[in-house]
Amino acid sequence: MSTKKIGVLIGGSGLIGGTIVNYYKTQHSETVDIRAPSSKKLSIREESDICSYLLEVKPDFVINASMANLASNGQLAFEVNFLGPLNLARAATALKIPYIHISSAASLPSGTDLKEEDTLPLSSKLNNYAKSKLMAEETLHLMAEQEGLDFSCVRLAIVYGAHDHKIQGFHRLLFSIADQSMPVLFTKKGTLHSYSNARKLPHFINHMIENREEFSSTTCHFVDKNPVDLATLILTIKEYLQLSSPREFYIPYLMANAGKKVLVLLLRFLRKFGLKAELPPELMFLDNFYKSQALSTVRLKASSFVDPAPEETIFTQLPDLITYYLTRWSHQNLITRYDDSLQFKASVAEDFDNNPVELLKSIHSKSIGPFPELIKE
Repeated sequence: MSTKKIGVLIGGSGLIGGTIVNYYKTQHSETVDIRAPSSKKLSIREESDICSYLLEVKPDFVINASMANLASNGQLAFEVNFLGPLNLARAATALKIPYIHISSAASLPSGTDLKEEDTLPLSSKLNNYAKSKLMAEETLHLMAEQEGLDFSCVRLAIVYGAHDHKIQGFHRLLFSIADQSMPVLFTKKGTLHSYSNARKLPHFINHMIENREEFSSTTCHFVDKNPVDLATLILTIKEYLQLSSPREFYIPYLMANAGKKVLVLLLRFLRKFGLKAELPPELMFLDNFYKSQALSTVRLKASSFVDPAPEETIFTQLPDLITYYLTRWSHQNLITRYDDSLQFKASVAEDFDNNPVELLKSIHSKSIGPFPELIKE
């Protein structure tokens, strides 16, 4: 009889999920059977899919690494980044198994030495991604208090690693420099950001699963020890690629933002003629290029986790990452899309856009308990 633990991972096609699956298959194949069902087999937006799949598999733990695209509309952000994690958490509560949730620094403000508790206030002014991530984190903590959910939340900053099928985050920055679409520096001196090493993350997740007493009901930042100066990183990539741009000239935020507004108006004008065009991803988050966001690692350092490669940083990994992605991009044309054909109920869409606090209260009042059909007798 097999003594292997069974783990279910959601979001296995992404950089984070794929790295976790590879880790378990290569380093824990004799002790853990990791399952990563596709969205066709298990949609986290469908309660019935989750219940039927988990009843069949009977996992020992669940990891959620799924996420909607950063620029997704309200529907996808709400359903994938909030309802999905809620459904998985309700199932994990019923089955009495650990639930590991991958979250994002989007739930934090700008600043330095940001602690795990320094989250943004939930408000309609937040972008869809941050709003949905905040709602999920708040609900998981409530479920731990009221329903006995055994969860851990891992909050990541800017993720770097190979085998990412999407051009976003750090890889969008690398792409912009390699494509020479960044003539000057759209940032200011001293802008610091934290980075998360995708290759190290599975080691931490496995450690959390094996040490539930220490990590249950906790949120922990998983980022490199030292934050990175954005301009230094950009110029280092430029040097590796032996390019003449971007030049070391800092564009003031007011000037950069004015250019962004002009482009937004131009795109609106083009849409009137039936031409579908979107704002380049790097401009959607222009504010982040001018504001520091450095996460505290005090809690991580104080834990029992031991970094498997403390010498690894974004700078030591740059040569391999540049080689990998330039080779990939020379052979493929990657386009990130999201499904905008699904319809959102008007009342939910309006509440998510304009009154997320009341929407969250409404959901908490009726639908965060464990799924009855999964409760063990």
